[in-house]
Formats: sequence, structure tokens, C-alpha cells
Amino acid sequence: MTTSTDGGAAPSIPRSTRALCAACLRPRQTCICRWVAALPNQVEVLILQHPIEVNNAKGSARLLHLSLASSRLEVGEAFEPERLQALLSQERRSVLLYPDTAADESLGLAAAQPFDADWLREPQLLRLVVLDGTWRKSRKMLYLNPALQSLPRLPLRDTPPSHYLIRKAHLPDQLSTLEATVYALAQLENDINKFNPLIDAFDGFVAQQAGYVAQPPSGDQL
Repeated sequence: MTTSTDGGAAPSIPRSTRALCAACLRPRQTCICRWVAALPNQVEVLILQHPIEVNNAKGSARLLHLSLASSRLEVGEAFEPERLQALLSQERRSVLLYPDTAADESLGLAAAQPFDADWLREPQLLRLVVLDGTWRKSRKMLYLNPALQSLPRLPLRDTPPSHYLIRKAHLPDQLSTLEATVYALAQLENDINKFNPLIDAFDGFVAQQAGYVAQPPSGDQL
């Protein structure tokens, strides 16, 4: 499990007078490490996080990263091409977790490569690339990083309603980064129950964040 801030804009440093947890990077009083569900994953996960999400208390990418044994988190918007190419070409086949959309051609995006179903026979040779950001920000990341555009895409279908009820105007078909990644891994590894503990942990995380919204702590905010 690797975390890095190389590539693109550097994340801002959380401003707090409280001691921070070294793992989740949050004030110790609001630490989320209790919800980490350590799980082995055959499909490696590369999380590309938009800088605006780094200090978002409601964001799920950090919990996802800490919970998956084989994962890497990189922060940036427009990554250095050489750096991104190196991340995508380390002896695995990269697949982008992103839907095929009608706007691709009008935006001048490169055509995505087809996903080869035979790859599912060897999930240990796959890498799932996940964009962590709002729909608009993730779209911009795709536009600014041509190396991502041509990757085979994995759209999610028939997913359950989101448990992510702490963000405003969240629709049932809009999933958190953690949920979308869990459902994608279950599909790629052909094991629908393997990552259920992470969804259970996510429920605890959501409940914790909802409690802070209901009764904001005094002093520093999340």
C-alpha cells in the first residue's frame, strides 16, 4: 500500500492545532482508523485523487486506500505524462473505472480500448484505476491526462443504492469512490461477497461523519 503526492498540484496541508493521526491524516479525535477493514485484493487499485478531495472529511478514498492491501494513492489533477505512464505500465493491465459517455467524442477524447473479457481469468494481472473527485473534477482529470483516455473502461451496472448519505443531493445511483471500487473489484475478482466487510466499515464511517454534522465539535472543524 503506497501513498504519494507526486504529479500535479500538491495537496494542501490540513490546518489543525490538534495532533494528526499518522495513518488517516485526520485529527486524532476524528480518526477513522477504527473503520479500516484490512482486505487482500488480487486486482491492484490505483487511486488518482483530485487535490480538492484531500482534506474533504466526507471523502472515502483514504479509508479505501488504508483497507486494501494492494493499493496506491496519488494526488494531482494534471499528472506528468512520464510519471503517469510509469504508474500505468508496471507489469499489469490497467482498466479505468469510468462509464462510457456520449460526450467523449464531442470533447475530443481518445477512444477507449476495448475491455478483453479474457483478462478476468487472471485478476492478479489487473490494475483498477479510480478517479476520486466530483463528476466535473474527474471529467477534467480524464481530459487533462491523455494516458487515461485510451484505457479500457469498466462501467458499473446493476449496483445497489448508495450508502453515502452524508453528501447533499446524493442520488441512489451516485456511489462514493469506496463503494464504486468495491463493486468493481467484486466484478473483476468474481467474488460478490469478498469485500462486504469494507462496505460494512463504510457504513460505520458514514455514521461517524453524520454524527459530526449533527453535533459539530467545538474548535477545529473536520
